[in-house]
Amino acid sequence: MKSTFRLTGLADYITLGNAMFGTMAIFFLILAVDDTLSDPYSEGLATKYIWASMLCIFLSAIGDIIDGPIARRYSKRKLLGGSLDIMSDSLSFCVAPALMIFIMFGRWGEATPLWTISLGIAGFWVIATGMLRLARFQYEEASNLPYFHGLSSPGNAMVLMSAAGFIWLQPLLGVGPDLKNAEVCLGEGVDYACHATPGLDVLILPIMFISGALMISERRLSKLKHGLDMILSIIQMICLLVAIVWALIRTGTSDVSLELGGDIAPAGWLFFASAMFAIYYVVKPQPPVFAEDEEA
Repeated sequence: MKSTFRLTGLADYITLGNAMFGTMAIFFLILAVDDTLSDPYSEGLATKYIWASMLCIFLSAIGDIIDGPIARRYSKRKLLGGSLDIMSDSLSFCVAPALMIFIMFGRWGEATPLWTISLGIAGFWVIATGMLRLARFQYEEASNLPYFHGLSSPGNAMVLMSAAGFIWLQPLLGVGPDLKNAEVCLGEGVDYACHATPGLDVLILPIMFISGALMISERRLSKLKHGLDMILSIIQMICLLVAIVWALIRTGTSDVSLELGGDIAPAGWLFFASAMFAIYYVVKPQPPVFAEDEEA
């Protein structure tokens, strides 16, 4: 045990804290599922825990941002840092967001089992591509390039949380499909039943596949360390944080998001704003190519 502690520095403990936030996010997701995923508009899904899970993922992302500078400035022991960072990020930014989306949008599963299978495949894709992204990051970490190749794993988590939050709250914003009026009905006679067809839920699948593909792509994305890109990233994180905290405060343990109406709607617009900033970051012109040995 003593030898393990000799190998760790201050930044390593921050990284462990990030992993604990990721673990807490998963615990909250477990608490969110009461009895079943088939009735999320009543007491089947405690949405307050969904927002709490998002907050834990967000806090883990903040820790991931600060552990690098702290490691470079204060930590003399860096032997474990890289391995710890990969394991922590895999948990917080790959497994936790994939499980969160599977639980949130599994509400369509009873009507169409193919939807549940598709969500599972999309979740596997996010986890697999996230792990590949993190492994490649270790290879590129020493580079002086001012950009990443591919979307970072914390960036992926931000994209997924922004999209999931907006799609979940969209029916309360007065735009787009209405959950109450669109239904899928299955069965006959006494077994005949109707299940709500979520308005924009189908969009979460392409978002997950695109986000995962971006993580392993060769697209150059700036490191957000200065200039307009850094300012916009800070605004995006503020929008996302306020959206999560607003939804968390406004939602009681037994409240159903669909019934909260205007009380929680502002969070939906903030999630939307965060998603728009994320889209801009991905589609904006790529930084110029630098040689590997050129100072950025």
